Amino acid sequence: MDMRTRVTTALKEAMKARDAERLSTLRLINAAIKDRDIALRGTEDEAKGCGDTDVLSIMGRMVKQRHESARAYEEGGRLELAEQELSEIKVIEHFLPKQLTVDESAAAVDAAIAEVGAESIRDMGNVMGILKGKYTGQMDFGKVGPLVKDRLG
Repeated sequence: MDMRTRVTTALKEAMKARDAERLSTLRLINAAIKDRDIALRGTEDEAKGCGDTDVLSIMGRMVKQRHESARAYEEGGRLELAEQELSEIKVIEHFLPKQLTVDESAAAVDAAIAEVGAESIRDMGNVMGILKGKYTGQMDFGKVGPLVKDRLG
């Protein structure tokens, strides 16, 4: 079952269960997916629409945004809003694949470097492309980028 269908099914289940918190978060996910579909109009990808990798990257961004918001709310003393952001993260993470550990990420970087045959920092784009193709939604590329740079530098 593709990601879009999983979200739609979960949305229907949340409606039936009258789970307002989960329902609102699922509607936000659905809206973000539809926004991406609209952005793809007029391009070559319009017929395919938003694929699983796009949905995973959308959800990854949503989680990252909510972590930042929760941190800002906690610093501002708005704990109820921080809790709401954290509960939304739990709903979104339900659809994301398991995050790779630091060791698993390092092994994936090494494997990508070997696959590309990267020897210098000039090959970093190729290595990151391989990683994004295989591990979208499973690793934070902001943290992996410096690791790749260290290995190639």
